[in-house]
Amino acid sequence: MPTIGAITEYIDVAQVTLYVFWFFFAGLVWYLHRENKREGYPLESDRSPYITVQGYPAAPGPKEYPTMDGGCFIVANGNPDTREIHAKPAWPFPGAPLDPTGDPMADGVGPCSWAERADEPDVTMTGENRIVPMRTTKHGFAVNQKDPDPRGLTVYTADDTAVGTVRDIWVDRSESMPRYLEVDVKGSSRRVLVPMFLAKVSRAKKADPSLPMQQRLKDGRPFEVRVESVMGHQFGNAPGTKNPEAITRLEEDRIMAYFGGGHFYATPERREAWL
Repeated sequence: MPTIGAITEYIDVAQVTLYVFWFFFAGLVWYLHRENKREGYPLESDRSPYITVQGYPAAPGPKEYPTMDGGCFIVANGNPDTREIHAKPAWPFPGAPLDPTGDPMADGVGPCSWAERADEPDVTMTGENRIVPMRTTKHGFAVNQKDPDPRGLTVYTADDTAVGTVRDIWVDRSESMPRYLEVDVKGSSRRVLVPMFLAKVSRAKKADPSLPMQQRLKDGRPFEVRVESVMGHQFGNAPGTKNPEAITRLEEDRIMAYFGGGHFYATPERREAWL
């Protein structure tokens, strides 16, 4: 005779557990797919500004993310970018590539585009500015004696134009690595930060003629800094920083976009296909 309360004798527990897992997994997939649309959705249609492209499920509502400094960041409606696009479609069909209508390196088009990040410096776990010039840090940063020190070296662009002199090295306190070279622009009071990954410290093409012949035969070529992504007339127009001792996240993106996009937009020849 069945015992009262022993529900396991009337219900297939394994099957119920399987169904619960299926419902849970389906809900998890739905939730993750919905959260995946928190940024970038709804999509903008090339056919009409009144068309909403978001699929199913719809984009989620606003969400507030607390930040380490006690503030908050709110993501609402995909955080649409309302900046004017200084480009036009190359062909009259949806999805056609865009051709710049002005100066793409200054207008932020294509590879020169940047994200509208917070206009405040990134900080370390202790609240200090993360990226700073070596002249202001007290963490013992230095250039190895076996490596050439870029400070004081002349900077040359892709067209072999001398555009300035390296003033200092900006380092990342959290990653313990160089991030930027601070360059005093030649013939100007401006200073420009060049991404370290887009600059190369190397020997000059020719030796210094003022050196003795014996020294020139060894390797009398002086060291120099090469920035191949831009031309001489473009170097001084690079975005700067509002604080001479700090750089904000927005300024980082703009500087990276300018010098990185120069590999494509610095000259008309770079825009064309190789084949």
